[in-house]
Amino acid sequence: MNKENLLSGVEGTLYIPLVSRIYVSERFPKFFYDEKALSLKHYIPMNSIEKNTIEYVHIAVVCRQNVIDKKIIKFLEENEQSNVVFLGTGLETSYNRINNKTANFYQVDLPDVIDIRKRVLGNSENEKLISGDMFTFEWIKEIDTQLPTMIAVSGVYQYFDKDKIVDMIKKMKSIFPKGELVFDATNSKGLEVANKYVRKTGNVNAQMYFSIDNPNEFVKLTDTRLVDVKGFFNGVLKNCPGLKLKTKMYMYFADKFHRTFVVHLKLN
Repeated sequence: MNKENLLSGVEGTLYIPLVSRIYVSERFPKFFYDEKALSLKHYIPMNSIEKNTIEYVHIAVVCRQNVIDKKIIKFLEENEQSNVVFLGTGLETSYNRINNKTANFYQVDLPDVIDIRKRVLGNSENEKLISGDMFTFEWIKEIDTQLPTMIAVSGVYQYFDKDKIVDMIKKMKSIFPKGELVFDATNSKGLEVANKYVRKTGNVNAQMYFSIDNPNEFVKLTDTRLVDVKGFFNGVLKNCPGLKLKTKMYMYFADKFHRTFVVHLKLN
């Protein structure tokens, strides 16, 4: 398939995370390797994206997903017959990296995004693509909600109000008796820094709203159980030699001041 057919109608924001996964896979394959993303490299305008994206952003995008991947893998080791649901999935390739053929995988996003995903990534026998707004919960009709279920939300919640997210988590709690949720977040300072960076890129339509300063307080709001909170960058320096000094500094302060992290909740 040629470049024009594969990427026709694809917004840049959808494949920017792919560029990050390609960037890190090529430079630091011992830390993170995404064969599926690499296979799409010749379809993507790498140069224009890399020119407008600093190394830290590529590393942060990958580290966020790396933490979530490990959470899912551990969940699948403990729950052979189970569901993994990616909400706001975009062109995420976790399914390919995890490479599990026994669980049920569900990819949920808006109809136009799912159409693009189907064209660009396809889907496998134990992977179902579901079109719809994740907040309306129409997607649950496709899922056996009695099975142990891991719900992953990556790079999505920041764009919505806290009240909407809290309400969503409470609804998921009532739907999935054996449910777990893993998602990334920033604290209020991290959100401020992220919005400042986005404004510098000229993207005025990507304002972020949601932050968590105290995970324990957030757990009380959602009436869930906190499994843990993990920073993005543990082990990166050891496995990614040659990172720029500025990248190392950003990583250090992000972890030290809890500006970016992954939250893991048990819904019941």
